[in-house]
Amino acid sequence: MKLAELFKPEEHEKIKVAHQIGVNHAIVTVSYALDKVSRERYVETLERIKANFQAAGMAMAGVESHPVSAEKIKLGLPGRDEEIENYIAAVRALGEVGVPMVCYNFMAGLGWYRTRVDVSGRGGALLSEFDNRVAERQGLTEWGKVSEEKVWSNLEYFLKAIMPAAEKAGVKMALHPDDPPLSPLRGIGRILTSARNFQRVLDMAPSPMNGITFCQANFKLMGEDIAELARQWCAQRKIFFVHFRDVDGTPQHFLETFHDNGPTDMVRMLQVYFESGFDGPIRPDHAPTLAGESNDRPGYAMSGKIFAIGYMKGIMKAKGIPYE
Repeated sequence: MKLAELFKPEEHEKIKVAHQIGVNHAIVTVSYALDKVSRERYVETLERIKANFQAAGMAMAGVESHPVSAEKIKLGLPGRDEEIENYIAAVRALGEVGVPMVCYNFMAGLGWYRTRVDVSGRGGALLSEFDNRVAERQGLTEWGKVSEEKVWSNLEYFLKAIMPAAEKAGVKMALHPDDPPLSPLRGIGRILTSARNFQRVLDMAPSPMNGITFCQANFKLMGEDIAELARQWCAQRKIFFVHFRDVDGTPQHFLETFHDNGPTDMVRMLQVYFESGFDGPIRPDHAPTLAGESNDRPGYAMSGKIFAIGYMKGIMKAKGIPYE
């Protein structure tokens, strides 16, 4: 497994700290950079970003979130074909510079969603929370009601266009589940809410490049047996990326937890990934915000990640699980 962390290219101090604690693989957000340049400059832009991470001691193991803007694609709005052309060019450029994976989502209109980000947890650490009763009171978004059928149609349209390019480029497309995995959310249909629906996606565009970001907390909230599901999909070589995190609750109401005090047997999950042959990037996802840190990016402050990475490394060392 490749122990990784998520970065923006300009987060120089965070990158340095991560390398100091033994993280050697970077998952990078690049859309802000690619959206500023023409398609003809995607390769040089990505080469520069990759070279900067290499100079900092890190291999670029993938990109997370869409590599270019994709909201029109997800919502099926006018202009989506232009976004798809940009996306195809971005995937080709990623393949050319040797970045092997895209973690993307199909959460139309709303990304991962929380109703609070300042719930007091252990020792006063700040946790994020989702409560669907609060979300319902917030009402519809500017997009109004969007049916699940519409989102399914938009996803199929996207996959049919992008998979041939991904195959030629050798870039794995790792689809992230909906967070939270319930539908609708503020009037917008969510479709990546069950293992069955993920299988539908895999069947919709059969390809060795069509796979999954196994965000284990979301699959847990779906009510899935995440250990068995991980084994099944690893056997099919469909898990390209793992988000290692935990939550306590239900899809209707849950809290993020520290990596060491949630309900999931995290030791077992790392053993399952290892025993099942998973060898891709794995990163600790959302962590609480600790004392002395800004909570301006809930879930992504560095101190909680340092704890999570140390926790993961301790388990892997103790259990003889190799990582790089």
